[in-house]
Amino acid sequence: METESKPVLHGYFRSSCSWRVRIAFALKGIEYDQVAVNLIQDGGQQFTEHYKTLNPMQQVPAVEIDGLVLSQSLAVIQYIDETRPGPRLLPADPKKRAQVRMISDIISSGIQPLQNLHVIQKMGTEKVQWAQHFIHRGFQALEPILKQTAGKYCVGDEVSMADICLIPQVYNAERFKVDVGLYPTIQRLNETLHEMEAFRVSHPSRQPDTPADLQA
Repeated sequence: METESKPVLHGYFRSSCSWRVRIAFALKGIEYDQVAVNLIQDGGQQFTEHYKTLNPMQQVPAVEIDGLVLSQSLAVIQYIDETRPGPRLLPADPKKRAQVRMISDIISSGIQPLQNLHVIQKMGTEKVQWAQHFIHRGFQALEPILKQTAGKYCVGDEVSMADICLIPQVYNAERFKVDVGLYPTIQRLNETLHEMEAFRVSHPSRQPDTPADLQA
């Protein structure tokens, strides 16, 4: 596909959803520009009128690509998979593709939103216990599913959108002091994926807006 300019990712270094898009770009070998949207500074830059024109939900990411502005990380990932060459992020086999979407939705709809910043901020002193509860609840469902679907990666032996969703969620689990060792399949997959360059370069510790004390 002919493109006039590089995609632009409006995101935040530690946002799970922004991280998913960074991983997908890296796996596809797509060069892109980043514009930082600090979710904490000045009460949250996602709430500015300018950013609201990009993403009316006032969340990250927003991606400018091919004359479009797309939000929702899974929509962005599937768009670039359908329009760019490189390794497939959704399998050709319809059964495996359904499994990838199922795992991705469990994480992106059933686990991650419950420890999203705007939710956690409402929980006050209970935020850690709240996050731990829902991460454990999600991982208790995800672990037996992955035992059935996983090969080297979440679904078989090819990296997919499911893996893209898993890595940021494990990072969040570790931030909230969840013992990932309770979930051996999840732990193994996380360790395997972190050996790949695409997952390393997209890590929150290696972004342009990463605070100095959190940089790798």
